[in-house]
Amino acid sequence: MEKSWHLIDNVETVMSPALLVYPERVEENVRRMIAILGGDVSRLRPHVKTHKLTPLLSIQIGQGITKFKCATIAEAEMLGEAGAAEVLFAYQPVGPNIQRLIDLSHKFPKTKFAAILDNDETALALGKACSSAGITMDVFVDIDVGMGRTGVAPERATAFGARLVKVTGLRFAGLHAYDGHITDPDPTIRASRCDEAFKKITQIRDELVRNGVAVSKIIAGGTPTFPMHAKRAKDVECSPGTCVLWDWSYSSKFQDLSFLHAALVLTRVVSKPAPNRLCLDLGHKAIASENPHPRVHLLELPDAKFLMHSEEHLVVESPAAEKLQVGSPIYGVPWHICPTVALYSEAFAIRNRRADELWSVTARARKLSI
Repeated sequence: MEKSWHLIDNVETVMSPALLVYPERVEENVRRMIAILGGDVSRLRPHVKTHKLTPLLSIQIGQGITKFKCATIAEAEMLGEAGAAEVLFAYQPVGPNIQRLIDLSHKFPKTKFAAILDNDETALALGKACSSAGITMDVFVDIDVGMGRTGVAPERATAFGARLVKVTGLRFAGLHAYDGHITDPDPTIRASRCDEAFKKITQIRDELVRNGVAVSKIIAGGTPTFPMHAKRAKDVECSPGTCVLWDWSYSSKFQDLSFLHAALVLTRVVSKPAPNRLCLDLGHKAIASENPHPRVHLLELPDAKFLMHSEEHLVVESPAAEKLQVGSPIYGVPWHICPTVALYSEAFAIRNRRADELWSVTARARKLSI
């Protein structure tokens, strides 16, 4: 791949900081996702929290993907508007989100919405609301396989699933397990840990089946464990997200995953305090900053040292800085692309080295219409 693939011929027309998306690279990443599953697109349920972009949904749907996963009601509404066949709201609905999810089901009757659950109180509240609304909603038991964030403990999952079957207004659809804590760079170690965690899921499934509860579907994993879950049985769906855009964190950590960087940030030099020091317009409000540096890999300054980061400024040092002037554009690969996208209301789509198309980051909002 040519080193200058990212350059924009009309960069002088693009304000900075800016989010840049390269659709042709997105299309290739989607093809590679499908290839990992041996072409079986029916087992692919990508997470849209990474990109939040309606045009990228069109790319995914255009390659035959019909099922998706999301983390917000706005993302779910974006998926309904795009005509997705199935949407898993992979964020247990509580408070007003229960009614909002039901309202989505009414607004988009051709889309099957489902939710994850990990406790009886929420299950009963959702079931009651669904019954009152005259609908039956698919639900998945969310199982904690080691991350410690959400999900019912494996030893309690079978009993919870059996109780869920009896809740009016809900239809037990299967099991959900996110193993985001498994991030070993060595694919052999990662696969071993992934298989060990998945054993808990198969045990729960087998116990439920023995108790007369059919488990038609398992939704498992994220991007790091995507290749491992792709090798499982056909009833296991995979839900990677980051690989559609890719970022510097994953590309530097997971050498076994071959995806293309398809989203960058554009920044400019706004001050030059010293010959080897630059101040860029890439502050906390323009690049995800929940991780320590490097928070961005600067393609023109690959050896940059990060000195200071504040709301609107990023100060770096590099020997290559001498070649740059105030106003010079610099392109960067975000360390974490998902929260970086959420910082922008618009993204420039780069085609044929030009930024002539501006996309709204649809689901960046907490609320669309519902």
